[in-house]
Amino acid sequence: MAEFTTRLKELRAAKNMKQGELAELVGVRRETIIRLEKGQYNPSLKLAIDIARVFGCTVEEVFIFEE
Repeated sequence: MAEFTTRLKELRAAKNMKQGELAELVGVRRETIIRLEKGQYNPSLKLAIDIARVFGCTVEEVFIFEE
């Protein structure tokens, strides 16, 4: 089974961005960002793209799926 990890917390910290701020920018609740950062939630393609755009990087640079 593939393992899901994310660089979300690291990218947010680099921009001094709070979870709530990111959530508002991409149209989700703060709890969704928390679950994403813990690897407890797989984002939809649209959400993954929206988050990557906020940080100016690719989806693959934010979300890592390893087998």
